[in-house]
Amino acid sequence: MLILTTAVTTGALTLSACGSRGDDNKSGEGKSTVVIGLDAPTTGELSALGLGIRNSAQLAIDTANKSGEVKGVTFKLEALDDKALPNVGQQNATKLAGDKDVLGIVGPLNSGVAQSMQQVSKQNDLTLISPANTTPDLTQGKDWKQNKRVRQFPTYFRTATTDEVQGAFDGQYAWEKMKVKKAYVIDDQKTYGVGLASSFKDQFSKLGGKIVGTEHVSPDDRDFKAVVSKVKSAKPDVVFYGGEYPASGPLSQQLKDGGVTVPLMGGDGMYSGDYIKLNKKAQGDYASSVGKPVEELPSAKKFIADYKAAGFKESYEAYGGSTYDSTWALIQAVKKVVEDNDGKLPEDARKKVVDAMNKVTFDGVTGPIAFDKYGDTTNTMITAYQVDKGAWASRFSAEFKKFDKS
Repeated sequence: MLILTTAVTTGALTLSACGSRGDDNKSGEGKSTVVIGLDAPTTGELSALGLGIRNSAQLAIDTANKSGEVKGVTFKLEALDDKALPNVGQQNATKLAGDKDVLGIVGPLNSGVAQSMQQVSKQNDLTLISPANTTPDLTQGKDWKQNKRVRQFPTYFRTATTDEVQGAFDGQYAWEKMKVKKAYVIDDQKTYGVGLASSFKDQFSKLGGKIVGTEHVSPDDRDFKAVVSKVKSAKPDVVFYGGEYPASGPLSQQLKDGGVTVPLMGGDGMYSGDYIKLNKKAQGDYASSVGKPVEELPSAKKFIADYKAAGFKESYEAYGGSTYDSTWALIQAVKKVVEDNDGKLPEDARKKVVDAMNKVTFDGVTGPIAFDKYGDTTNTMITAYQVDKGAWASRFSAEFKKFDKS
């Protein structure tokens, strides 16, 4: 998904670390322990998503250990709470990098947090793979809109497609499927929200849609009376919000209470069960999310059954499937490194895991998993959802480049 405030400047120290060699840190009967770190907001307003990420990573690790996926290796998850704050994410990355047994980190949820972690990851040859980050800058640089794309960090990967795809999908879906002609666009001034809203505006306008107003709010705002008044005067057919559900839920309800009866639409930052809990008038609102709903994927049946059997108290939420795939990608990279070194972890395991990640391919929970030259997923599938009778219902799925006017 996504998100957060302007990236903090990283000043992390380079830490010398590598994975445990075959004769070190034995676990059980002659097995080496490989730690996979995890960074996500497991407390606070975004904890519903963060806990789903944590649980899904744990499930992947438990599955690998139970099946003996990597001979001679036992995996362990070290989960840290970043509270959706960039400085905390940077601290967590530094802490995990200091543990020689950590060969990769799954996460974070927020794009702004990722910006604070990427340099630490690079300095320590430590793979960072996110199931949720969607800001294009993270992989392709700030000039990607001018098609001057340059990979930013060789250690960074993601299983979520970017907002270049998602925002454009939303703009095209609004124009061609929802048949709306006028949109009012609001963003929360954070990395994710601004980028998503910009991509929506570009695509919607290119197709012939009219942007009748724009507004910037604070992600901490919960009183939107002034915004409601401006939106009502503009008379849009849809309101698009670039941001997350803790603010968009109250915004939607206040818009409708104020007489703005058109749907609120947003991206994957809105796609959470908690959005509906926060909004008594969510009926008819739209959100997109990366990939297809796992409930509709034959490839996800085992994941769903195993997640339920594991007894987690929290839902896997929007990023459960992509988190499982992110974790499994790391496991497959470790497997390749071990197999290429006569069944043992080499001294430079971290660097070799990064190299192996570029070549990882497998059929995952969310579909085929592979990475392009920027570290982005090759899967550009997006799904539009609508709130119907108190739940998110999928309405349309497509790879953006294959989106047609049918």
